Amino acid sequence: MELKILDKTDNEMHLEIKGESHTLLNMLKSILLEDKRVHTASYDMKHVTISEPVLFVMTDGTDPITVVKDAALTLVSQCDEFIQVFSRAVDI
Repeated sequence: MELKILDKTDNEMHLEIKGESHTLLNMLKSILLEDKRVHTASYDMKHVTISEPVLFVMTDGTDPITVVKDAALTLVSQCDEFIQVFSRAVDI
């Protein structure tokens, strides 16, 4: 995975995320949309063979880098919780 900030202002950011698919981008977008600091979160993925996916975030003035970092931490936490619950469910 490679990240590249294509455009950034105080409250907006376009972030190219090379090598990723709808799976990660959908999860990030969903978490971002739950954040009260986020006005808009979306992504564009034309086709994996012709372009890289781009995540767009618009905030209430909060640094978009901060909200994306927070969303990533939330995603990791949710995955950790799933692993724990699943492990208990299957008695591993």
